[in-house]
Formats: sequence, structure tokens, C-alpha cells
Amino acid sequence: MIVSIASGKGGTGKTTVATSLALYLNGKGQNTVILDCDVEEPDSALFLKPVLNKPKTVDIPVPTVDFERCTYCGRCAEVCAYNAIAVAKKTVLVFPELCHGCGGCALFCPEGAISEVGRDIGVVEEGDASGIKFVQGQLKVGEPMAVPLIREVKRRGIKENKEIVIIDVPPGTSCPVIKSVEGSDFVILVTEPTPFGLNDLKLAVETVKKISIPFGVVINKDGIGDSGVDLYCELERIPILTRFPFSREIAVAYSKGIPIIDAGVEFRQKFEELYDTILSIIQGGL
Repeated sequence: MIVSIASGKGGTGKTTVATSLALYLNGKGQNTVILDCDVEEPDSALFLKPVLNKPKTVDIPVPTVDFERCTYCGRCAEVCAYNAIAVAKKTVLVFPELCHGCGGCALFCPEGAISEVGRDIGVVEEGDASGIKFVQGQLKVGEPMAVPLIREVKRRGIKENKEIVIIDVPPGTSCPVIKSVEGSDFVILVTEPTPFGLNDLKLAVETVKKISIPFGVVINKDGIGDSGVDLYCELERIPILTRFPFSREIAVAYSKGIPIIDAGVEFRQKFEELYDTILSIIQGGL
């Protein structure tokens, strides 16, 4: 089973929920994997403290031009949907940061003047966190192409059907989010009961609906803000899986890198409630 933890905005507590759910499942004897696909700012390791192996570089293929064979016909630029290659008089310009590595320019070049070389976009690290298999990606600073790195994190982390995989998804609703939740059995949307939280929750809900994955909402920092999130979930018939209070205990634990589940017995019970509710929703949809 694959469960993704997402949010419409940063700062809602997505990572704290993901790491504590993984710890709960591991404590119940489940074969648990956690993937940190928030590759621009991975921080699951701050709570799980894994022992990591040597980083492994991830690259994408980008074009290089053999000018002795090139006739400057412009066919490569015509087929590039991302404007990553341009042909001017007696020159070809390649913009590696725009390239998506599709290989179309090399495939359609009539002179065979284009080949591909790897461009480093980041690293993937694997390790163990007290029995939890841990995989994270780290995108290079300034690198815009997160999706290939996320794809590699998932390839390395999702291998056995008997595993329960927890995916820490990037915030927002863009392409990296879609790639991260793709193939999941359930999505947890973590939000906070504020007008900003509600606005971004609506965007996240519409995104998950379009890719037809069952989902529910976790309300974090419950007790602040207003009742807008509750009213929205009731109107849209979205299950509220559990609530975490706006509490000093959680804030202190967070500041020390301590997972929510270890902040008190009542919080451990909430993760049991959360997991049982997810299972009932999934099994009810079969």
C-alpha cells in the first residue's frame, strides 16, 4: 500500500504527519518505507535521523551538437516543445535548464548531428532509520527539473508489494506533486483551519480529484483560525481523518526534531485512528 502525505501549501505539518505515521507503522511490525519526494527542501531526515549511504547522482540527457555534421536545417528546434534548442544562422543554441530530456531533437535530426550527454540535477540518498527504509532526493540549488529526481526516488523506494510506502510530497499542486502521488492508494491532505489553509486545500482537493485517488483531510493546529475547513469538508463530503491540536507540546517537540508520535500517548492514539480510518476507506472502495 502506498500512502502519500500532501498539502496545498508549506508549513501545515505535512512532514511531521508523514514521519510519525511511518514510525507508528514500523512500531506495529509493518515493513515500512518512507520516501521524501520534497526534493527542493527534504527534511524528513530531521525527525527520523537515518543512517544514509553515499549519495548517488541523478542526471537527465541533454543534447550536444556535432557542428561538422549539422546543416542548420532547424528540425531539432521545430520538434522541441520546451524551446530548449534554437537554430540561428550557422549556429545552434542549447538551453540545458529548459530541456526535459525527451530525446526528440536527436531522434528527428536528419543528419544524426545530435547526441545526448548527462546533466547532473541532484542526488538520491538511501538508508535505514531504526528499521524504516529511507529514501530522499536532494535537488541541486537553482535546478528547475524536480520531476526526474522524484521519479528516481520512487524507483529506488517502491519495490515490494508487502511494504507500506509513505511518501512525503512537495507542497503545492504543481508537476512534482502529481509525479509524487502518482500510483498511490490514498492521499492524506494536511491543512490548517485558516483562510489561507482553506484556499490551498481547495486547490489540492481539485488536483487529487482529477487523478482519481481516494483522499481525506488531516486538520493540524486545530483550535486556531475558524470553521471554514470543517464547513468545506462537510459540504464536499470529504472525510476528516483526524485532528492535531494547536499545542505547546507539539511545538516544543517539533523544535527539537522529535516526531509528534513521541510527544505524548494521546498523539500515538491519533495515528492509530488515522491508519484505521485510511484502511476502512480503501477497503470500502474495493
